[in-house]
Amino acid sequence: MTAAKTPDELRAAVRDVMPSVRADLEALVRIPSVSADPARKDDVRRSAEATADLFRAEGFDDVQILTAAEGAPAVVARRPAPEGAPTVLLYAHHDVQPVGDPDLWDSPPFEPTERGDRLYGRGAADDKAGIAAHLAAIRAHGDALPVGVTVLVEGEEEVGSPTLEAFLDQHRDLLAADVIVIADSGNWDIGEPALTTSLRGLVDCFVEVRTLDHAVHSGMWGGLIPDAMTAMVRVLASLHDDEGNVAVQGLHAGPAADVEYPLDRLRRESGVTEGVELIGSGSVVERLWTKPAIATIGMDVTRTADASNTLIPAVRAKISVRLAPGDSSESAMKALEEHLQAHVPWGAQLTFTAGERGEPTQIDATGPAYDAARAAFRDAWDGVEPVDQGVGGSIPFIAAFNEAYPDAAVLVTGVEDPDTRAHGANEGLHLAEFERVCVAEALLLHNLAQPAG
Repeated sequence: MTAAKTPDELRAAVRDVMPSVRADLEALVRIPSVSADPARKDDVRRSAEATADLFRAEGFDDVQILTAAEGAPAVVARRPAPEGAPTVLLYAHHDVQPVGDPDLWDSPPFEPTERGDRLYGRGAADDKAGIAAHLAAIRAHGDALPVGVTVLVEGEEEVGSPTLEAFLDQHRDLLAADVIVIADSGNWDIGEPALTTSLRGLVDCFVEVRTLDHAVHSGMWGGLIPDAMTAMVRVLASLHDDEGNVAVQGLHAGPAADVEYPLDRLRRESGVTEGVELIGSGSVVERLWTKPAIATIGMDVTRTADASNTLIPAVRAKISVRLAPGDSSESAMKALEEHLQAHVPWGAQLTFTAGERGEPTQIDATGPAYDAARAAFRDAWDGVEPVDQGVGGSIPFIAAFNEAYPDAAVLVTGVEDPDTRAHGANEGLHLAEFERVCVAEALLLHNLAQPAG
């Protein structure tokens, strides 16, 4: 076996491979692998095949495109561990979000374009850059990989990973590892690395409020018969108190890490309109990471262009709830339904339909694998201490990995930064930061192979 590379050699090797890694990333971005769009099913398959070819080119003899429960195609590539070395599972996903309004993009979303210090394109960061980071680390080590590596590149993360639990169950032995690296999160800021140690969970639902079996004249009946829109507004207003705290009883909240998130940075990064007050109480990171949040994210109601002088008989809304670590989706869904039923006014009929659910995650980031990751981050970012950060968003499948492999250390890393704009228009990858991520992963594989002590 070729001698393992030193940390200095790995840093130089990453620099050498970055042009080829970027070219491979750009080729993947050009494939519109939108898993939410049935018309893009062939593109999702093409994306999986392109990803599999990349790992075959790196000398992985065992590369398969697999599915479970008729889900989207996932790529599994394996290289066995040297004797006595651990096996590391490297996760990313090759599917991407829909484009949204193309007019909001400054360049075509599936044509990777460099502007300033970023590479723009749908999936350039989330999460085809995760695939590219894994490639860079493997490519830097070459024939001298010091650990066993299994790569899992999923094809349906952007639609909630509906078959991932079945996939892990069906291919449990194939994916078994000592350490799992999930490259689907981000860093605290440009120049400041982070390990993600908590993520909120998610439940959502559809709510219909009905007060009439058909629309009636607002002049003849208004003032006596409640319209469904007014009743719905009262229901939705009950979800928060006057400060903006979630008012649903039974949802969990907890403390957050001692991290300062300056208000001027928050306003700049979020794009909140000038003069708008921030809602809720507690520290900024508590409100973002370890307290529940509720938003009405859609509503079916008469358009203003179609409005007439009638009382609206029924209105439908979609409500999304982010759950704090320590909560469960089952109890949260029950608490949400009970709250809505208790707050519908004037005897209106409320129909509750449960939607998606995903569990929150709290990671105990202590032990040799986390020490190895923090050391790799410090080296890659020239001595900057990594932050243990929470994430307000949800990656529900992390709980599935924890359940399937309870003895494995799960490291949640990623390429995103506060201005990545994942899921939005002009998604972009900060290129200098991306190289640091690649160096860190190459060093992590090196560190994980070192004897403890």
